[in-house]
Amino acid sequence: MTETETNVYDVVVLGAGPVGENVADRTRAAGLTTAVVESELVGGECSYWACMPSKALLRPVIARADARRVPGLRQSVQGPLDASAVLAHRDYYTSNWKDDGQVGWLDSIGADLHRGHGRLTGPRTVTVTGPDGGERVLTARHAVAVCTGSRAALPGLPRLDAVKPWTSREATSSQTVPGRLIVIGGGVVATEMATVWQALGSQVTLLVRGKGLLPRMESFAGELIAEALKEAGADVRTGTSVESVTRENGTVVAVTGTGERIEADEILFATGRAPRTDDIGLESIGLDPGSWLPVDDSLRVTGHDWLYAVGDVNHRALLTHQGKYQARIAGAAIAARATGETLLAEPWGAHAATADHTAVPQVVFTDPEAAAVGLSLAEAEEAGHRVRAVDVDLSTVSGAGLYADGYQGRARMVVDIEDEILRGVTFVGPGVGELIHSATIAVAGQVPVSRLWHAVPSYPTISEVWLRLLEAYRDA
Repeated sequence: MTETETNVYDVVVLGAGPVGENVADRTRAAGLTTAVVESELVGGECSYWACMPSKALLRPVIARADARRVPGLRQSVQGPLDASAVLAHRDYYTSNWKDDGQVGWLDSIGADLHRGHGRLTGPRTVTVTGPDGGERVLTARHAVAVCTGSRAALPGLPRLDAVKPWTSREATSSQTVPGRLIVIGGGVVATEMATVWQALGSQVTLLVRGKGLLPRMESFAGELIAEALKEAGADVRTGTSVESVTRENGTVVAVTGTGERIEADEILFATGRAPRTDDIGLESIGLDPGSWLPVDDSLRVTGHDWLYAVGDVNHRALLTHQGKYQARIAGAAIAARATGETLLAEPWGAHAATADHTAVPQVVFTDPEAAAVGLSLAEAEEAGHRVRAVDVDLSTVSGAGLYADGYQGRARMVVDIEDEILRGVTFVGPGVGELIHSATIAVAGQVPVSRLWHAVPSYPTISEVWLRLLEAYRDA
């Protein structure tokens, strides 16, 4: 392709990760012609460098930890993990970083894929520079959806590029196990990757600037996970800043704020995300390159009636499942506007991503797992709600004792004492990731506490924690 070609579609989607794929799926289902532009692999960050590889790495780690807590089985799983088999398992779930299957899915829904770098070059216009340098102009009759996601944000330390630090991409795709690994950060990526590489044989040093792990969750979540990482052999240090990083004869040297030198084979920075909007032509429509894109609840960008920003780029909730939820809302809203239908934009309506504000679920796949939905106690109080927190020791639930000897965990329910509904729920403990959807339904559905008494948990499951939480609320 050496000459500029022009193609007209109803919708142009910039980015073919899970979010862009779901926007395309919804607009195609509504009968709108749709183009999808992708500069890397169809399937995006989640499929190849985030959700799928990280959870494929974590699954054997968690399965071994669970087995070691079961009588009659623990003696059989005391040896080390087979690191090569774990990495091969990860490679399988990334399709060996090939996107043929996802390209086939896009084709099956009738969306046109344009490979190359897409940039906005005016209202409703995206110019794609292909791998051969040729250009193709895509014009949208109704909407352009920016679904380019986010990238790892590195700190401004001097000469950091020369160190070749790991980001989340290298941490989830490495083909070898480093003997020593420094992890900088205290969030989800930091805790999950510290869990993985410590279990695979690395000596992990986790350096956290703040006072604890997982600062956006209830404090007990980070405390329990920090204790488990230490028991696994990791060196966890809170209140520790990193002032410089160098690589000397292949060895990474990190110097802390107290002047201590810490050596390792690799260093992972898990210190936040930045939007992938720096080189997509935002300046051509009066927006700032590299900025997060503010949107309304239909995911339409403020001040642009044809432009949508879906997923990480709008900074509402940087989670794949939440981005896919937004994509379904955005796709429906684009279709409704294109066909002149009335928009159902009231809270919880078909064209409003209301859950972004009050019912965002998340699971941290560490050992123990942490799972939360809605507001923490501090967030609920800051938002002005009159709330009460109800805590239960998960080890008091029969199902937890059957799940694992010495089960340790905790549950919290944040109750709005005026409306008698749940504002948030947090679980920490082995296997709790599968509990969080029940909490999500309760929070998103604003189910009254009085009705929750009629949702009977099966005996003996860990879900009986719901009964213990309701009893604790009643008896307080």
